[in-house]
Amino acid sequence: MAKCDSLDCISKSTIVSRLSPDGFLVSSGNKAYSFREAYERFNYCKDCHDKLMVEVWSRVRSSGTKNDDHVAPTAV
Repeated sequence: MAKCDSLDCISKSTIVSRLSPDGFLVSSGNKAYSFREAYERFNYCKDCHDKLMVEVWSRVRSSGTKNDDHVAPTAV
């Protein structure tokens, strides 16, 4: 299996995700025919994926201002 895509991690990946290492869904920009083909995929070990999900959900649940450049914490 591939290496984990998180920075500074050398573990083998066990999870394929559409979340980038920055915690956003990333479109491939290609004219895809299905949702599965429309988004770039990233490889993560379990520990890095768990940390990424905690970061994403903490931003989603945050009561702070949502005035950033993204329409939603997980969309690009």
